[in-house]
Amino acid sequence: MMDKFRERADPYLRKVGIFSSKLIPIPWIWTLFGLIAALFSCFSFILKLTILAGFLILISGIFDLIDGSVARALGKVSKKGAFIDSNVDRISEVFIFLGILAGGYANPVLVLSALSLSLLVSYARAKIESLGERPKGIEIGERGERLLTLSVFSIFNLVEVGVLIVLILALITYIERITRYYSSLKG
Repeated sequence: MMDKFRERADPYLRKVGIFSSKLIPIPWIWTLFGLIAALFSCFSFILKLTILAGFLILISGIFDLIDGSVARALGKVSKKGAFIDSNVDRISEVFIFLGILAGGYANPVLVLSALSLSLLVSYARAKIESLGERPKGIEIGERGERLLTLSVFSIFNLVEVGVLIVLILALITYIERITRYYSSLKG
């Protein structure tokens, strides 16, 4: 779903990328800002500042959009950048869930399950791409949707509900990816 949003928002993201590249013309700095926002979200959860944590998740996601837009605006899209960005995205997710876990907002099994399935969703895509396939993201629970869910429910101090919804979204998306990707493989 977020890929469809990105396609529609692409002209605007291009403008954001051009503007942001004039402020800081180094894409990985924007990636780092996203990671720092996720880390601060973790600490905010631990300190029981759920509204702040929710907004920091949102900010982290915005920086994740900006880093790629800046790279495209500057013509600096690279495999190394994509590799670092993907890994930083996973680390950011771990920080966010770690904060939720350490803050005691949800049953630890629920938090661990949501995090695990979120990582498996990303792994399934990475694996199919490593096999030479270029999947289009049409699932309902991609990273953007999961982070937006956690952000909104955290802002309304309903973190456990957000984690449960993320768990469900990630499970559906993982099953969808496994079945669709497996059937697209030949041999």
